[in-house]
Parts: sequence; C-alpha cells; structure tokens
Amino acid sequence: MTLQQRIDLLVRLGEYMQSEETAWLETKERSSRENGWFIPEFVEMATQSIARNFLERELLEEWTSNYHLPALNTNPRRVGIVMAGNIPLVGFHDLLCVYIAGNIARIKPSSKDKVLIEHLVQTMASWDNRINEQVTFSDMLKNCDAYIATGSNNTAGYFTYYFKKYPHIIRRNRTSIAVLTGEEKNVDLSFLADDVYQYFGLGCRNVTKIFVPEGYDFVPLLTAFKKYDYLADHHKYKNNYDYNLAIHLLNNKIYMSNPSILLIEDSAKFSPISQLNYEYYTDRETVIRSLTGDDSVQCIVGKAFVAFGKSQHPTLCDYADGADTLKFNTSL
Repeated sequence: MTLQQRIDLLVRLGEYMQSEETAWLETKERSSRENGWFIPEFVEMATQSIARNFLERELLEEWTSNYHLPALNTNPRRVGIVMAGNIPLVGFHDLLCVYIAGNIARIKPSSKDKVLIEHLVQTMASWDNRINEQVTFSDMLKNCDAYIATGSNNTAGYFTYYFKKYPHIIRRNRTSIAVLTGEEKNVDLSFLADDVYQYFGLGCRNVTKIFVPEGYDFVPLLTAFKKYDYLADHHKYKNNYDYNLAIHLLNNKIYMSNPSILLIEDSAKFSPISQLNYEYYTDRETVIRSLTGDDSVQCIVGKAFVAFGKSQHPTLCDYADGADTLKFNTSL
C-alpha cells in the first residue's frame, strides 16, 4: 500500500470509531464486559481521543510530512509489538507508527485489551484485504526484524534480554506529576481531577503525585475532586480505596480524603489506585529541575507544561517515554 492509501484507510477508521455502527457499539460494550476496569465512559473517551487526535487527515499528513516517508516502502520490516493492557487501546499508537511507515506489524495484544484492537484491524481488513498481510496477531513473536514492547520494570528486563540482538524500544513503568502554584482556579483543579481519575489512574499519563507550596490549602482541591465521587460505586476501585485506607489507619498515617480519593504526604512518585501522593516544596524551579529528565516521569502537568485536563489526550508527536516510534520504524 502507498502512504496515501494508508492515510486514507486510517481516516476511514477514525470516522468509523466516531460512528454509531452496530458492530462497533457491540465491540465497545463487550470490551467493558470482559475487563472490569474498562467502564463505558473510559472506553468511549479513549476511542474518541484516538479518532480525533490521531486519525484526522490533516493531522496524519502533517505528521508524516516531517519524516519524509516514501510513497511506497519497498523494503518493509517485520516489527513485533508487545502491547500493554492498562487502559483501552493503549498500544494503538505503536501499531499506527509501524503501519504508517509501511512496515509489517506482528502484534501480541494484552489479554486485558484484545477486543478493541482486534476488531479495528478486522474492520480495516474488511475494507482492504491487504491489511491481512500488514497486520497480524500472534501469541509468539518470532522472526521479527525489530521489537516494541511495553511492560513493567520487571518485564522490561526480560524484554531487553530476549530482544537484545534486535533493534528495539522497551518501555518501563512511568507516571505523571503535577506541580501546583497555589494560584489555580477552581476550573483548573476540576481539570486536574481528570488527569488524576481518568482510567482509574492506571495510565502512565495519569497524575499520581502533586507538588504543592508550603501552606497549601487542600480544601478546594478535594472539593473539585468530588466530581469523580461516583467512582466509589465501582467495586474494583472501592476495594482499593478501602484497602489503602485500612493500611493508613493501621499505620497511624495522617491522611486527607473525600469519598473517592486519599491524599497522602509521600515522596514516592507512584501511588496505588485511589491514592494521590503529595509533597511540599519551597522552590518551584528546584522541583522542575528534579523532574526534568527523570526517566520515570512521562509528563509534567501545570503552568508552562501540559495543561490541566490534557494529560490523557496526547497528540501524534507525544511519544511514550520520549522515544520517537515513527523515526525508529523509518530507520530500520
């Protein structure tokens, strides 16, 4: 397929993902049914974000023009993709980069997120059967020329060992941090709640820790966060909330809370589900310097950085871990 044909098919896919097609609605419903963390609200948010931020013709053409892709890839490479399953379609961008470069994708989807990605590929194949040669699924990724694998710090060690002889991108645990000034308006705090709560905080772009100035008033923050109190009715989330609360009570740990989140003073950047860590600072620039270049930080949310409420809506150029996946594909 030529580059233009690939773009045309992706644009059609984006239109399909925003449609009310019966097969698509049933697929999204089945995805929510098979994974308790994929509630319909978050499945819809993930699919709409991909359709609008990745699959618009103008965006795709501008993105690919920066890489000077040839009209036809005459020497496609086989790229194995090990996908994560923490949020809906989290591995879609990796597939997009392999496909748009004209390479051949061999996908090992997560058992937690097979329904959506398999349906979308099958739908594209129903429009153009050449997709069956460019994108396949397999439980074993053998005989590939390169690999892209996403997992925990533990699994990343195994990936590095298995794929060390091949060009590869190995992704590890990452999270996102918000740095507050204390001058945020209520609307800013409401948007920050989206960065914290969306996808139950399971994504690498979710804010799991905030830095606040000394003397910070947490009442407006906890009040703004009440917009997500309905998550307390979700049994998986509530079980985590109750467990973490019990641990802090047993350890006589000081905490603040509303019905849907626990605020704990902790230096750790990663926090468990239903908990948000915070740390006081005296100099904002010192905090920024400590976070910049930190391999465990996916993005920084706050003034002069990622806008409040936007962390879960990356663009085509917001590459995970800062590794340019499309450049990687074009260099093979």
